[in-house]
Amino acid sequence: MGRAGLERSMLSILPDVAADIAQREYDNSAGMTTPSSRSSATPRELTKTGAVQVCAEWAWRYLKAQASHDVQAIAQVKSEFSKGTCDPAWFTCLQEYDSYFENGKRKAIPYIRAASVGPKTIEIKADARVALMGDWGTGAQPAIEILQRIAEEKPDVVIHLGDIYYSGTAAECATNFLEPVNTILRKEKPLPVYSLSGNHDMYCGGEGYYGLISNLNPAPMTQPASFFCLRSADEKWQILAMDTGLHDDNPMTVTGAVTYLEDDELAWHCDRIREFTGRTILLSHHQLFSAFSPIGAADSAGKRSAVNPSLHKAFQRMTGTKQVAAWFWGHEHTLSIYAPFAGLERGRCLGHGAVPVSVIDEIYKPLVDLGETPATIDQSKLATRGGVYNHGYAILSFDADSCNAEYYQATAKGRALMYRETIS
Repeated sequence: MGRAGLERSMLSILPDVAADIAQREYDNSAGMTTPSSRSSATPRELTKTGAVQVCAEWAWRYLKAQASHDVQAIAQVKSEFSKGTCDPAWFTCLQEYDSYFENGKRKAIPYIRAASVGPKTIEIKADARVALMGDWGTGAQPAIEILQRIAEEKPDVVIHLGDIYYSGTAAECATNFLEPVNTILRKEKPLPVYSLSGNHDMYCGGEGYYGLISNLNPAPMTQPASFFCLRSADEKWQILAMDTGLHDDNPMTVTGAVTYLEDDELAWHCDRIREFTGRTILLSHHQLFSAFSPIGAADSAGKRSAVNPSLHKAFQRMTGTKQVAAWFWGHEHTLSIYAPFAGLERGRCLGHGAVPVSVIDEIYKPLVDLGETPATIDQSKLATRGGVYNHGYAILSFDADSCNAEYYQATAKGRALMYRETIS
């Protein structure tokens, strides 16, 4: 998802802002005049709603200028971005997104089909320790701190749940992901590292991401695609990682995206579950459900579902008569440990890897328009430090009969265990 400037509470304002802009543009095209609600003040002088209005207007003007190839207008908008407070690096999302269009058509993302992967699975130790971190690829100091804490855990495998900022370019994948992984995690010995596909990884068409995963690990630990299966040597546990980022590649529609799996990839995951007699843990970048971030549009009564219907149908098809032990995701920049909901016993959001989220964003305030609100446990609420919520990770420790999951946050004193559970 987005950086702190467009996080949580600001995102809730964007639909109304977009509606205002759309109405104005329609009126203009029809020859009517509509007073603009955009203030000429800078975001620092505005309320939170006003700041979003200005930033949305800038983004809209940039896209219009790009579409009309108006060099002068493009330069003007860039100049305004550089002088404002709408996180200038966000401009790169729009630029990278625009760059993978040719003659008005989007370039193909180099997604690897299930037929090319085949029934390949990757073996891990029967008693493996697996570290999970989400929305981690910022390259900033919080990300370095989290990776240092993970290195101290001495995991056997590390999995990133997706999002290398800002647009998953080759340069960002190298600087924000591969370099810290090699210098911190792999300082003493090789360590298998895997990364899922997030929405930010697709903003440049996935070119950086696919180049990264093909070179992360040598055979036989090579990640075959944006989805994969890790299996314990004793055939008691498997981790199925899904690609939910492929269909959330537009930075202008992140708040309402209802992402889904490709049909052949879904069939691939179903095959891995059907052929396996052990327990399955699912991973994805996007959430199956959320109490705190909107998924899709509200209905005619103004009510919104907490559940992604496309992913829920995929979940039902994958499980059938078998139960999934847990599903871990990121996307929202928070830690949320949910009570059973939507047929899933354990839904866990681990998006608190490195992106700074201000305390004013109230990330644990549920949306008010949900038909049914998923409940979370109090132990999953992050503490704060220096005006932002803490970052963290999870450690899964496997044995034949169970998986012990521990959830940590980084503090000024090191790390703090927030919650521990046994998944069996």
